[in-house]
This record gives sequence, C-alpha cells and structure tokens, in this order.
Amino acid sequence: MVRFGDRVALGPVELAVARGQTVALLGPSGSGKSTLLRLLLGLLRPDAGTVLFDGAPPTRAARLRMGTVIQDGGLFPHLTAAANVGLMPRQLGWSTARIAARTEELAALTEFPRDALARHPGQLSGGQRQRVALMRALVLDPEALLLDEPLGALDPLIRADLQEELRAIFARLGKTVVFVTHDLAEAGFFAARIVLLAEGRVVQDGTWRQLLDEPASPFVSRFVRAQRRPEP
Repeated sequence: MVRFGDRVALGPVELAVARGQTVALLGPSGSGKSTLLRLLLGLLRPDAGTVLFDGAPPTRAARLRMGTVIQDGGLFPHLTAAANVGLMPRQLGWSTARIAARTEELAALTEFPRDALARHPGQLSGGQRQRVALMRALVLDPEALLLDEPLGALDPLIRADLQEELRAIFARLGKTVVFVTHDLAEAGFFAARIVLLAEGRVVQDGTWRQLLDEPASPFVSRFVRAQRRPEP
C-alpha cells in the first residue's frame, strides 16, 4: 500500500510477474499504474506490504538489472544520443571501446540511424528520442524492462511503427517486461496478460479477450466501452 498524505494511491495490490513474461498495466489516469511501476523500481517504499525483485527487496544493485523507459524518453538534453546511451556504462567504468561497441549493437537493434548518434535530443524526432531511451534502457542488458507510457506522446503513425518494432524486440530478447499504458488496444498488442487498475486496486487480471468478453465488474465494462471506437 502507498499513501500520499491522506490519500491511498495504491493498494492493497498483489501482483507477481514471471521471468520472461510481458505484462501490461492498464487503467485511467490516477489508477495507480505509475505508482506501482515506481514501487517495482524501488523508487518508492510501500507504507504497508512487501515488494520483491528476484526474491529480495529492490536495491540499487537490483535497479541496475532493470531498464526503464518513460514518456518522451527522459533524455538529458545537453548530452548527445550516444552520450545518453553510454551514461550509466561510463559511471560503471566501462571502456570507451566497449561503450561504442554496445551502442552500435543497440542502434542496429532499434534501427536508429548511426549518423544521428552525435545529435542532441532537441535535434531528434519523437520516435528517435524513444529509440535512444530504449537503447539506454537496454545498454546494461537488464533482466527486466519497465516502460511507463513510452509511446503516449507520439504521432499515431510513428506510434504504430514503434509498437511493431518494440513488440519484435521484446520477442527477440525474451526479457521480463512491464508496460504501463492507458490504451486497451496497445495493452492487448503487447501483452498476453493485462492487469487493469482503478483507484489503486486491481479490478481484473487476465487476457485482452477476457476483459472484453468476461468483465469482472461494471467498471471494466465501462472502461472497455469507452476505449472502443464508435461504429460508422
């Protein structure tokens, strides 16, 4: 459970994510999705209950085993794309050659143009910034990826392209992924398992089809109806 003042932001919530599984945390604004992600990262401490990563409370060392991507990337504007990717490896004492080789490898994986590695975030498109953010999240080869609405601010066409690319990358790497979104279609696109939250609680945990055909509560039905496009 997490409280902000007198308000309960999250909880009680019981959630286990298996190694190699992709889980989408879905819900409206204020439902507790991002708070839950911050708990998983160890950036928040619960007021009650326990958070475990690989059987132990998340520590700084554990956070190095997690990669994070947030909306619009969260890149440092004064650093080039390559410098953003290499920031943590430099802190950990990697050699310049090793950082350069890993950056080249990730640029190929994310289809990021190599000539753009010397540019600053302000000189990149939104889609390119998100690719840099993904490279930065992957640079230490983490066991888990935690993504907080990473595509929410993008143009619909760019978003659709990146959705395809991200899903292919997830499948190729086989990592544990927790993906936060407020979009039902996006959740179903990325994850076989969807956890729908409302007012800090899990209201349904299941597949995309179960949310549509077997809603656990009137709220789930309303949420699904609100996400569907009107018929022409």
